[in-house]
Amino acid sequence: MRWSKILIFAVIILTVIAAGLTAAVPLPVFKDIEQLPWGKEIILGLDLQGGVHVLLEARDTPETKVDEESMKRAMAILENRINETGVTEPILQRQGKDRIIVELAGIEDPEKAVRDLIRPAYLEFKTEEGETVVTGGDLKDAYESRDAVSGQVIVNLEFNAEGTKKFAKATTEHTGRHLGIYLDGELLQNPYVKGPILQGQAYIDGYRDLDEAHNIAILLRSGALPVQLHVLEKSTVGPQLGQDSLDRSINAGIVGLIAILVFMVVYYRVPGFIAALALIIYALIVFAIFIGIHATMTLPGIAGFLLSLGIAVDANVVIFERIKEELRSGRSVSSAIEAGFKRGFVAVFDANVTTLIAAVVLYYFGSGPLRGFAVTLGIGIMASMFTTITMTKWMLQLAAATNLAKHPRYYGA
Repeated sequence: MRWSKILIFAVIILTVIAAGLTAAVPLPVFKDIEQLPWGKEIILGLDLQGGVHVLLEARDTPETKVDEESMKRAMAILENRINETGVTEPILQRQGKDRIIVELAGIEDPEKAVRDLIRPAYLEFKTEEGETVVTGGDLKDAYESRDAVSGQVIVNLEFNAEGTKKFAKATTEHTGRHLGIYLDGELLQNPYVKGPILQGQAYIDGYRDLDEAHNIAILLRSGALPVQLHVLEKSTVGPQLGQDSLDRSINAGIVGLIAILVFMVVYYRVPGFIAALALIIYALIVFAIFIGIHATMTLPGIAGFLLSLGIAVDANVVIFERIKEELRSGRSVSSAIEAGFKRGFVAVFDANVTTLIAAVVLYYFGSGPLRGFAVTLGIGIMASMFTTITMTKWMLQLAAATNLAKHPRYYGA
């Protein structure tokens, strides 16, 4: 029985160490080592991988004046367009009455991204006489696909209830004639209407590939901008400063973590060694969550993670001190571990909950990088609570049951 527990404990140690080394591969300090596939999925923010910074100015159109309502609509449409493209953690904020700041991370073609972002995307169906019968405001959905018969890349259009009625009427009245499809005043195609179309569906063809059609579908789904947006300032943000800061942060974090773990092992001995294993498990859990939710890692986010790491260490210190007190009072190792966790839980729980509340408040009232800090801090706190209360306790009890570390001196008492 004792040897089986020793074997289990040895397997845990080797597994945690191997997993920790594997997870360390994608870090910048190991950049000369080939990255593992999952390591590439950690998304970096604008400050770490670069991107584009754009200052836009709204101007009146013949139909709409620049006011609070039109600016809100423009902001909402820009946000929809950015979210549809999959850009992670963009920054979108108002500046003054008629300006908008946009920052996008990891953009491969900044010129195209900005052009698509500010494009009016006003869709019109016009008769041969130039009368507009249906607009993009009548759309329910737009999506790209390949035609099942011809293989052409197309953008499928689905109209809402009102748009279906308008389109049915237009195609009925103009059967045998052409009905032009215009985007921002440019004729895309001029199809011949063979008969009434009553199902509220149409399509636009002539695209080179699915990517081009996808971009057009995004513009149509998000709707037309109510005002004109002009680029006042555009700059490409390089990641050099952010990458340097990232390298320094990680190097500082590694040095600090090693120093903490050495202190824990020397001062607390067996509990300190187990705490080191638990911290590696904690870090693996946190990074797995980051990858799972496609979180964007920024410098404030790294700061939040490092702060939660410190809180995790503090939780272990509180509990280990309680265990030492129980051992000095004459308890056995097993009962001291049980009593130490029971007595230390309240203090650890209170400290973590209050910090978690602070993270929630920061996320709710903050924006941009502040929210990234709050998210990583909150995830880190919850993961540290799990590893401290469950993993550390279980491994300590397992170590005590092996009879290799039964004497109180192995626990710093």
